[in-house]
Amino acid sequence: MARYTKSTNRISRRLGFSTLENGKDLAKKPYAPGQHGNKKTKKLSNYGVQLQEKQKVRFMYGLSEKQFKTTFEKAGKMKGVHGDNLFRLLESRLDNLVYRLGFSTTRRGARQLVNHGHITVNGKKVDIPSYTCKPGDVIAIKENDKNMVIVKSSLESLSRRVEFVTYDENKMAGTYVRYPERSELNADINESLIIEYYNR
Repeated sequence: MARYTKSTNRISRRLGFSTLENGKDLAKKPYAPGQHGNKKTKKLSNYGVQLQEKQKVRFMYGLSEKQFKTTFEKAGKMKGVHGDNLFRLLESRLDNLVYRLGFSTTRRGARQLVNHGHITVNGKKVDIPSYTCKPGDVIAIKENDKNMVIVKSSLESLSRRVEFVTYDENKMAGTYVRYPERSELNADINESLIIEYYNR
């Protein structure tokens, strides 16, 4: 299945979950899309609940089904808790860290910045959004692109950053300090349902 490129608000409304993590996508219409979206819906089966939970995370991070399953399988081969490892891999993606640092207001926008070659990792240009960063990596805006209006406006609108990244305003660069703790990430996700979905 190809990556979803249409309205993210529609997906958020269908799932009843803010895939942007800021609630703006549900602010105006906090009910499912379509003619009967604001009416009572049928109760989901166990499979439906598991699928919905998987879709929440997949759309939140903007991955295709194939990418998400590959990441899930990779997490299963790592030491530790499967669900925690899954989030660790997702949060270590370059496009996600560009978003976390505030260079873009959305992960989709962050992915575009990476694709277009505006981002460097440890001083070298990286244009692969799925590039896996490690603690200690320095992510920055390319020298020639530091005056980009879209980046500056995004940085100005940022209210706070997660604690597992630090940011140097003068250099327009951030450091991925450590892997995130599960408690620092979205509490509305039940990753055990995702594990049940793939292990069914």
